[in-house]
Amino acid sequence: MAIKTQSPDFRREIPDGDSHERDVCSTCGFVHYVNPKIVTGSIVRHDGKIMLCRRAIEPRIGFWTLPAGFMEVGETTEQAAMREAHEEANASIVIDRLLAVYTIPRIAQVQIMYLAHMAEPSFSAGPESLEVMMVGWDEIPWDDIAFPSVTWALQQYRSVENVAEFAPFSNPAGAFDGMP
Repeated sequence: MAIKTQSPDFRREIPDGDSHERDVCSTCGFVHYVNPKIVTGSIVRHDGKIMLCRRAIEPRIGFWTLPAGFMEVGETTEQAAMREAHEEANASIVIDRLLAVYTIPRIAQVQIMYLAHMAEPSFSAGPESLEVMMVGWDEIPWDDIAFPSVTWALQQYRSVENVAEFAPFSNPAGAFDGMP
């Protein structure tokens, strides 16, 4: 026997003790919070080269990116970065250190980027990639990079490539000038 349930009737209001308008169930008072998503990934290095993945999925199918994606419940950010490298490049990686934390308000994302190296020198395109390649700095297809944050991470990495200690980066100055 199927149990019939009544779908909640949400209305927009500012809940008590809050400062933002939210969707609130008029029946039970449940507040539906919509918060930023966490993306985590890495600059994977091996023999002086960097791993790039050509996207097989939208958005930006056919463009190059770093192995990265949305974090899952129950994962650490490091575990998510390692999983993403495996999903996109069939690569086993070791996280070395935090490179950067970017906030991208217009798409409600926080992006956490690590520096990593390959645990084994083996990779191939996973289901989310059309192809995967290891490139030197002069071989990066800059005009075909999928997202601004990939460019930021690559450029920031380049600035500290041979530096033992550095503070993690954040959004480049002026990254959102004129943007909401």
